[in-house]
Amino acid sequence: MTQSTYVPPKVWKHLEASGGQFSKINRPVAGATHDKALPVGKHPLQLYSLATPNGVKVTILLEELLALGHSGAEYDAWLIRISEGNQFSSGFVGVNPNSKIPALLDQSADTPIRVFESGSILLYLAEKFGAFLPKDPAGRTETLNWLFWQMGSAPYLGGGFGHFYAYAPEKFEYAINRFTMEAKRQLDVLNQRLAENRYLAGDTYTIADIAVWPWYGELVRNNVYSAAEFLAVHEYPHLLRWAEEIANREAVQRGKRVNRTWGDEAQQVPERHQASDLEKA
Repeated sequence: MTQSTYVPPKVWKHLEASGGQFSKINRPVAGATHDKALPVGKHPLQLYSLATPNGVKVTILLEELLALGHSGAEYDAWLIRISEGNQFSSGFVGVNPNSKIPALLDQSADTPIRVFESGSILLYLAEKFGAFLPKDPAGRTETLNWLFWQMGSAPYLGGGFGHFYAYAPEKFEYAINRFTMEAKRQLDVLNQRLAENRYLAGDTYTIADIAVWPWYGELVRNNVYSAAEFLAVHEYPHLLRWAEEIANREAVQRGKRVNRTWGDEAQQVPERHQASDLEKA
């Protein structure tokens, strides 16, 4: 292990060049950088997002709701190009003052309701449509346990392990070791839970599974950070079983294509305004 020569200054200053490939989308202040209204479509639900793990959670749930016959879950999904700073427009900041995707605007009420933070959006939609959230107190609580587990744990996986393993402009052994240890601990938490349960909340597929799968399910399937071998994911057979089962759901396959602009062109649906947008080959 090499000794770092970096000594923190007395007062930190933002140096844009030090942020690696994300230097242009991260900044130490909040608020809008430019005036621009958000587009609004014809459906009750307006989603402003990108097909990152957090964005995919919401499009998967919306597609699952539509598959159940909830016509009120029809939605327009507008692409927010975070690399171009779309999340810092005045319109987007008005829906999410934290300038992070996804953000949802529900126009079905007399006064439109804004919902931001992916976990909050999942809970809002599950309660609105009475689906994917058990009604009995024990089942509901267990679902929310795992939903909030994901919200608290994923920053260590994404901003910690993922950043230092895959994206940081330099490789730091200490940081990679620190966050790899935590990532593997989290994978073991899930594996042990899924050794005794089909889904995270028990026998029923819920918003807990929808929240966790785009991060941890896709991680062990080698679709996040290309780190499956590094993390020795074969050590988590129950998690792998669960990840593949969910990946085979038709609504999951549809939802992960929405607001996607990279990879296989046939899997890209930058915007979605009707179901037929997902019918292309």
